[in-house]
Amino acid sequence: MQIILDHKQIQQKITRLGHQILENCFEENQIFIGGISGNGFILAQNLSEIIKLHGGLDVVLFEITVNKEEPWSDVITLSIDQSKLKKGYIVLVDDVVNSGKTMQYALMKFLEQATKAIKTVALVDREHRRFPIKTDYVGLGLSTTLKDRVEVDLTAEKTKAYLV
Repeated sequence: MQIILDHKQIQQKITRLGHQILENCFEENQIFIGGISGNGFILAQNLSEIIKLHGGLDVVLFEITVNKEEPWSDVITLSIDQSKLKKGYIVLVDDVVNSGKTMQYALMKFLEQATKAIKTVALVDREHRRFPIKTDYVGLGLSTTLKDRVEVDLTAEKTKAYLV
């Protein structure tokens, strides 16, 4: 196991990502930040706090529940009423983008109605795409072999990201 981001580096990257989002949605009064359940939602909570603290705009945080192994097999659900997202500025958040499958299926849920904009955020982007997804905001871009796996632990007091 090789640590690729320690606690301090993760906090710095989250802060930077929050500020990058703010810089690009300065004309908005309200943004919706949706985190994919698990680490994606924890990361979304952290980004939401930074944006609220420094941005002065209304942030609506919600959780996206998706089956990460077989996203087509279960209904994708949101912790808010989907109609509230209509014509909204949406930020889709996950901890690691591997093939892009989970993020792609979550994104399809937002495309069921008109939105103003959809941006994607990942703490670590492995850059091994099998699905046509692009991350707009990335904490760390990482080229690995296909057999390598990136794990992120955002639940511990000392957060870390490591290569397995």
